[in-house]
Amino acid sequence: MKQTKLGKAICTALPSCLAVSAFGFAGTALAQDADQPDSQQLETVTVTGSRIRKADVETAQPILVLDRAAIEKQGFNTVVDILSNLTEAGAPPISRSSVLASGEVVGGYYLDLRNLGANRTLILLNGKRLGATSAGLQDLSQVPVAAVERIEVLKDGASAIYGSDAIAGVVNVITRRNYDGMEASAYIGQYDEGDGTKQTYSMTLGSHNERGSITVATEYSKEEPTWARNRPFSRYGTGPLHPLDQYTPVSQWGAFLLPNGCPGLEDSPYGLCTLNPGGNPFNMGQDGRPNDFHGTNAAGGASDLTNSNEEMMGTTGLDRHALFVAGEYNITDNIKFSTDILYNKRSTTQQVAGYPFQAGNLSPDSYYNPFGTQYVDDPADATNIYFLRRGWEVPRVTRSDLQTYRFSGTLEGTFEIAGRTWNWDVGGYVNTNDMLKTARGDYSLTAVAQATGASFFNPLTNRVECGTADNPTPYGSGPGQCVPWNPFYPAGTVAPDSLSGNKELQTFLFPFYHDTGRTKTVDYSANLTGSLFSLPAGDVGVATGYEYRSESGRFEPDASKQAGQSTDLAGTMTKGRYSVDEYYVEVDVPVLKDVPFFKELSFNVAARYSDYSTFGDTTNGKFSLTWRPIEDLLVRGNYAEGFRAPTIANLYGGSSQTFAFYTDPCDLRNAAGRNPDVLARCTSGFGGQNPTPGNFQQPGQGGRPCSSFPCQTGTPFVAGSNPNLQPELSTSKTAGLVYSPNWIQGLDLSLDWYNIKIKSRIAADTVSQMLQDCYVFGAVSRCASSLFTRDANGGLNTANIAGINQGWQEVEGYDFGVNYRLPEFSFGRFRVSWDTTYTSFNNVKPDDKPDTAVAVQNSFGGFPRIRSNLSLDWSLGDFGATWTTRYYSSMKEACSYDKEGGPECNQPDHVAPDTGASPTNRVGSTSWHDLQVRWTAPWNGTISVGANNLFNKQPPIMYTAPSSQYPYYGGFDIGRFYYLRYTQKF
Repeated sequence: MKQTKLGKAICTALPSCLAVSAFGFAGTALAQDADQPDSQQLETVTVTGSRIRKADVETAQPILVLDRAAIEKQGFNTVVDILSNLTEAGAPPISRSSVLASGEVVGGYYLDLRNLGANRTLILLNGKRLGATSAGLQDLSQVPVAAVERIEVLKDGASAIYGSDAIAGVVNVITRRNYDGMEASAYIGQYDEGDGTKQTYSMTLGSHNERGSITVATEYSKEEPTWARNRPFSRYGTGPLHPLDQYTPVSQWGAFLLPNGCPGLEDSPYGLCTLNPGGNPFNMGQDGRPNDFHGTNAAGGASDLTNSNEEMMGTTGLDRHALFVAGEYNITDNIKFSTDILYNKRSTTQQVAGYPFQAGNLSPDSYYNPFGTQYVDDPADATNIYFLRRGWEVPRVTRSDLQTYRFSGTLEGTFEIAGRTWNWDVGGYVNTNDMLKTARGDYSLTAVAQATGASFFNPLTNRVECGTADNPTPYGSGPGQCVPWNPFYPAGTVAPDSLSGNKELQTFLFPFYHDTGRTKTVDYSANLTGSLFSLPAGDVGVATGYEYRSESGRFEPDASKQAGQSTDLAGTMTKGRYSVDEYYVEVDVPVLKDVPFFKELSFNVAARYSDYSTFGDTTNGKFSLTWRPIEDLLVRGNYAEGFRAPTIANLYGGSSQTFAFYTDPCDLRNAAGRNPDVLARCTSGFGGQNPTPGNFQQPGQGGRPCSSFPCQTGTPFVAGSNPNLQPELSTSKTAGLVYSPNWIQGLDLSLDWYNIKIKSRIAADTVSQMLQDCYVFGAVSRCASSLFTRDANGGLNTANIAGINQGWQEVEGYDFGVNYRLPEFSFGRFRVSWDTTYTSFNNVKPDDKPDTAVAVQNSFGGFPRIRSNLSLDWSLGDFGATWTTRYYSSMKEACSYDKEGGPECNQPDHVAPDTGASPTNRVGSTSWHDLQVRWTAPWNGTISVGANNLFNKQPPIMYTAPSSQYPYYGGFDIGRFYYLRYTQKF
């Protein structure tokens, strides 16, 4: 069978083409049968997105393939870092800079295609599902790069082939097999600032003969954290232009609140008292002495406030060990057994600032209460003190250990009926993820109550002890013991019962907490593929099969958290399981071939029936068309139905507290100040809520009015599950052209249009979305007291956040690709690749009410309209170099500052179709430049040196950008990164 020039171009998207560059350069033709080197019969293969084996490699679906050479030409050392730089990738779901994220998903690497959410991109390992968290996220960090042969990315819906989750696309990681020899590799790199060192060491060994093969890949990877204080965009909570805005009076200096404010000090804006440097914490001006306390922030500066970013990681640390084994054995000439075994241990470390404790009550009977019974003449005048104290000396550190065990086994073979060859396989796999989270840095509420309760000075031991002289509590940090605490000594002051330098007190107040979790996937499948009969244009291919899958999950917070006995976010257990039986059929029909204007015309249809133990059954279909009017041009189109089933966390997730960031539109600095309809809803008590006053300002932590938005609540809200969720449904449409003109050798062009619409969308609700839907869009159903309530002053005092089936989401755009392999010159060979994704729109409708406005996401923070990669690769003999430019178009966000116009609000008169007047700031486009230079040594070693973000481009400040703890988009580079890679083959 002759492979056309167009076929070679399309070969960039197929698994048999193993010489694809980092951005999809065309590869080699298919290998012929080893026993018949001159045979014209080509080996049949399967392509991601189809179950039918066939020799014709041309496909109707847009697929991108990155092979091993492509991976090694990039300066990234993880699978997901490589995939996240594809132009089709959206915002990273939980980026490494989301250091405050919690739960079982922290530390994983997840991929989001088309900005539709990572749980709408299906991840496969050798054609079988990767294990998922209880939230349905599939962690790509489980797969060691040393084991990867290639990665196939299907940019189309495929629920008819693979079932749930394949809405935005499918990523199939294909591992190395039949490897013969040994290869060792070392990679090390570091940021300019001297932090974030990354190291990866790997070894691959393999052997094969005529009966079978075994390949073993092992890898160790370590990534040191970066620190927020070392980057200008993350040093302060709201960036370098507004360094004081996110400072909080809940500080490491300690402060207390009395009903009448700080005694004798009228200039205390918060009513708080803070100890003077070197002052006496017992002296509140009694007996006419000078007061050693002052009004917190009396001078209007930051001396008494805290910048929590000083203690926070910029990106989390990671330590990973992985072992992958792939084996094959030919039992007979027609039956083969294959297996792969994966073990991966991932440890992720997060550090955030010490907990901002705001609920302290210092007992009147405490030795350290300056208004207690020991310091007043009349015991009736003694009072407890409400105090605030951040645990600066013991920052919150969480280590998440995840161990993955995976075993897959498959029997496959061939047989003939009526001269036609059929392929069959029967197999299954088990994937288990075991998690242990160990955390420290949150106060034990029981210990705090004891340490700040009754205490006295014991002259026998010459120290302060808990309890009373008549009923003392044993001193110490063990069970039944107690260590007193004076919360007014600031951090760095070592004094009796101060937190600084007192290991026993730190041990008493800050115990270790442990969360555990397990998710397990068990899957069995049977598949059959072959040809039914022949038409003039070729064989009618068919594939059919059955699959059973069981998913179970459990996540159990520490007992103290479940009981609400620590300052960590309280939560309850997530536990549940479901199973599904599925049947599918796929038919490939060649209609015309080698006739005028129809060098090829064929179509493919598929359907899959799924029966879930949770919600019932669903059937989804797919139709694809391939038309080649001339040899150089391919026209393709697809229509696919899809669905995503509710996950274990969606249905059975436990409740948990969260200190959410949100924007209240009733704040006069937000929508209420610009839109009279919004103001009227807020002040009238729309939807049955308490009304907000006409001068309402959203309160933040410590009750301080928010200075920028979104702003973090000082009151914990509750997030939970919804057992009544239904699956979301989707339709996916693509149409495209692939053109390889024979009059320009080496040039390949492709253009694909895509449209994906999701109905009954399962979404994690947000407080901002609730409030916007209620007050801006006027959706009364979103104002219910079961969702949120306001106190008498208008501030939110409760919010219940759960998954919902809300309205729809639709995204549409174009993928454009240019690959040009120039003729070879005396000074080397060049290849140019240019891949661009243009998003026409990405819209969300929050509910199904006809009068509710559509929320436009495109071009706003995290949703650039254009992403583009341009790459130039040069090679000459043993030398090579690759230059890559990664481009993001401009993005917008609602103005947080200068709302009347200024450097941070350059579109103050912007009017949005959904919200009306909405001052907007537009940040310019951003480009990152990467360079790699390599040399293949005579001893079969390869040395590569390079830099990502070569010119140290700094990201633009964006206050509402997603996937980051800081005011910049989490998908952006954070600085210049140098690296060195050495690979030795034996």
